[in-house]
Amino acid sequence: MPRMPELERCIQRYIQANPNSAHQLGAAARVMPGGNTRSVLFYEPFPLVMTAGNGCFLDDMDGHRYVDLLAEYTASLYGHSHPVITHALARAMENGLNLSAHTPLEARLAALMVQRFGCIEQVRFTNSGTEANLLALAAAKAYTGRNAVIAFNGGYHGGVLSFGGANTSMNVPHRVHLADYNDLDGVERLLREQVDIAAILVEPMLGAGGCICAEPGFLEGLRERSQAHGTLLIFDEVMTSRLAPGGLQEKLGITPDLITLGKYIGGGMPCGALGGRRDIMGQFDPRHGSLSHAGTFNNNVLTMAAGIAGLEQVYTRDEALKLNARGDRLREQLNEVLAPMAMQYTGQGSVMNLHPTGLPIRRPSDIPTDRKELRDLFFFHLLEWGIYSARRGLLALSLPLTEHELHRLVTATQAFVERYAGN
Repeated sequence: MPRMPELERCIQRYIQANPNSAHQLGAAARVMPGGNTRSVLFYEPFPLVMTAGNGCFLDDMDGHRYVDLLAEYTASLYGHSHPVITHALARAMENGLNLSAHTPLEARLAALMVQRFGCIEQVRFTNSGTEANLLALAAAKAYTGRNAVIAFNGGYHGGVLSFGGANTSMNVPHRVHLADYNDLDGVERLLREQVDIAAILVEPMLGAGGCICAEPGFLEGLRERSQAHGTLLIFDEVMTSRLAPGGLQEKLGITPDLITLGKYIGGGMPCGALGGRRDIMGQFDPRHGSLSHAGTFNNNVLTMAAGIAGLEQVYTRDEALKLNARGDRLREQLNEVLAPMAMQYTGQGSVMNLHPTGLPIRRPSDIPTDRKELRDLFFFHLLEWGIYSARRGLLALSLPLTEHELHRLVTATQAFVERYAGN
C-alpha cells in the first residue's frame, strides 16, 4: 500500500541526510540479524546510528546533533554522562570491578530503595526489569501455591512477558489470562472463573502500550479484589517509578504486595530489582528460604555505585516532583497545539506517548490503526527539527533538559500543525 505523499517525501529527505547511518546498518547486518540486537531500536527505512551523547544531546554518524527526548526509553533519566554518576563509576572502577563477594554497596542501595518506595520491606537485585518480573512471578507462584497469572492486553513486562498482540513464541510459558486495562469487571470474572490465580501483574500506567493511565478506581479495585481472592498484586514500575518520588504506588496511595523496578534505578547501568513484603521476599533468604536466585552481575559494583549516586545526590524527592510537574505542563502545551490535527499525548509527568486521535483512550484497542502514518510523519518531522524521539510516539524527559529544549519541541509541533493540518 503506498505511503501518504507527505510521509514519502519526508522519508526520502531522511535517506539523503543519513548515508553513514545507512552504511553502518548495512555493515552490521553481515554479523547481526538486520544489524540489530535490540528490536525496539529498528525502524524503516533504517534507524539512526548514534556515536556520542552529552547532557540532553545525541550525535549521529552523519554529524547531526539532536535533543534527546527519548532518554533511552525512560532509562536515561540522568542524561548522558552526568558528572555525579561518572564520578561514582570512576571510583568504583578504581576499587575493582568483579569482587566475587558481597559488597557494602548492595546493602546501601537496597536501604535507599526501602526508604524511597513505601511498599518495599526487602529487595533483591537483577540485571533488567525483565528478570525482575520473572522473579516476581516465581515468588508469587511459590508463595501462593498457585500457577496462573492475570495480565493485561497491551501490557509489557519485558522481552519474554509481552502482551501487546498475538501470542508470541518469545514469551515464557506461564499460564496467563489476559484482561482489558481499566476493566475491573473483566478481572473480577477471571478471578471467579479461575481459582488458580497466583498474581495480578499490572503497570500502574501502561508504558509500551501507549502511556495509558489507569482510571480512578481501577488500581484500587485490583487491590481490593486481589486481597479478597488470596491473590498477590504486583506493580510493574520499571517505567513508572520515575513519575513520583516513591513511584506511582506512592502517588496513588496503593500498596502492592510486590513491585518490580529497573531503568533509571541503576543510574544508567543495567539494573532491575524486585521488592515487597518481607514474608514473600523471605523465600529467597539463603539461610532458610526455599527459592534460589542466581545472577553473576546482580550486585555488580558499577550498577550499585551509580544507583546510589543517583538516588542520594541527583534524583531527590524534590527533583522528582519538579521534573514531573514540567512534564505535565509540557503535555498540556503539546495537546493544545495538536488539537486541530485530532492528535494527543497521553501519560503522566515526565513520560508520554503520541496518539493519532483526539478521542479518549482507555486501553490499547482504542488507538486507531488507520492513522499511524500521521504519527510516523511527526516522527520524521521532529528529526528534521533536530529532536530525537521514538517512532511509536514515546517521549521521556531527562534531568538535563532546559526550558529552551522543551520550547523547541513545542515550536516544532506548531510548525507540524501549520504545515500538515488539512492535508
